[in-house]
Amino acid sequence: MFTGRIARPAGTPRRPGHAARAHGIGAARGWAWLCLGLIAAIAHAEDVGPAAATPAGADDRYAVHAQFTFVDQGSNAFTAPYQGPNSLSPRQNRETADATLYLGARLWPGAEGWVDAEADQGFGLDDTLGVAGFPSGEAYKVGKNQPYLRLPRAFIRQTVELGGPGESVEGAANQFAGTRSADRWVFTVGKFGVPDVFDVNQYAHDPRGDFLNWSAIDAGTFDYAADAWGFTVGASAEWYHGPWTLRGGFFDLSNVPNSPDLEPGFHEFQVVGEAEKRHELFGRPGKLLVTFYQSYGRMGLLTDAVRLAQAMNAPVDISAVRRYRTRAGVSTSFEQQISDDLGVFARAGKAGGNVEAYEFTDIDRTLELGASLKGARWGRSGDTVGVAAMGNGISATRQRYLNAGGLGVLVGDGRLPHPGAERIIESYYSLAILPQVFVSADVQRIFDPAYNRDRGPVSVTALRIHAQF
Repeated sequence: MFTGRIARPAGTPRRPGHAARAHGIGAARGWAWLCLGLIAAIAHAEDVGPAAATPAGADDRYAVHAQFTFVDQGSNAFTAPYQGPNSLSPRQNRETADATLYLGARLWPGAEGWVDAEADQGFGLDDTLGVAGFPSGEAYKVGKNQPYLRLPRAFIRQTVELGGPGESVEGAANQFAGTRSADRWVFTVGKFGVPDVFDVNQYAHDPRGDFLNWSAIDAGTFDYAADAWGFTVGASAEWYHGPWTLRGGFFDLSNVPNSPDLEPGFHEFQVVGEAEKRHELFGRPGKLLVTFYQSYGRMGLLTDAVRLAQAMNAPVDISAVRRYRTRAGVSTSFEQQISDDLGVFARAGKAGGNVEAYEFTDIDRTLELGASLKGARWGRSGDTVGVAAMGNGISATRQRYLNAGGLGVLVGDGRLPHPGAERIIESYYSLAILPQVFVSADVQRIFDPAYNRDRGPVSVTALRIHAQF
């Protein structure tokens, strides 16, 4: 499966944000021709044999991969008695599209360098606002009607072999084919996404291939360092020993919460730690992750913002009370293979409830359960069907802040007189048209969007086209 993330040194995100509706006929035609061209190239690669379809061989010095993803997503006519600045609107449709070129080179023994160049276009529903568990991980927090270019990743990965059994590695985006020892150190430095290394779950981590919802592909409470597109500058270290892996990372925060610009000089930063335990249950592989983060930056306390607004008889403004402080969170991730074609997964998380969310989304606690089934039993081994249920919650302090008119990273209906947990059910079916071309149908049902029992429920449907080589 193609993830679009840094290929996992252990085996297998792209961070969600704002991304854009195709208004111009010229832009839409351009993406259509690009998609058809890529699909034709992939089909040709399949015809001429495996060597063409997998450009990165075990001894290759260079590697080239590419992908294209298009998502069309719309919402129904739901109950919405009032609207705020960050509310989701009924009856709308938006499109996102992106194409990525992955260029890799072997630098010296054990070292790889990768540069990803990407073109993006489109917007998420309501400019990626209105739901804490936003329904499209292909939508960024910035968007344009016309395609624009950017450099999401430019990093070096160094692997230091420590011995143990050899493992085969398939060539993929941001990963060379070859072999490695089971026990090893892996160091990554440069520009990449924190979820490229942390909180990886093989069944729910890739909006280009599996679930679309933000709180399905990553723990909703994982407020990881990133710019508005979901990437940052930093470094990580991973130690693999037997069934255990320990990870740590140091990353740059954006200059202000939810900003397209990173903090110059690392004056605001985040540390991340993770422990992974791999196991076998009834002869089937599985793993458990525990991930911890702590952010150090200029953030506002929600209680301070409400008190200041009341004292000044003015609107709530979180930026007026930002001071240098910390926000921490912890989450767990579980995955387990049940049979050759069936896997189950779960996530749970908790984060500080009196500090504004800095980068990701407005979730203080989360729980996710789901399953993924390959289509082998109905003769479609390349197909996948998935279902997940998510419950997102916020602290009483954040409820009072939103009810006073405060705005979060994604939510804020102007008031919140009847708060409730945000509950989401998502299912998708991914149809393999060719071994590397997939068309997916995705359906989500969102109850109490933005924790507001006065609004919804919302039905969101999506069509996704994804191609890769």
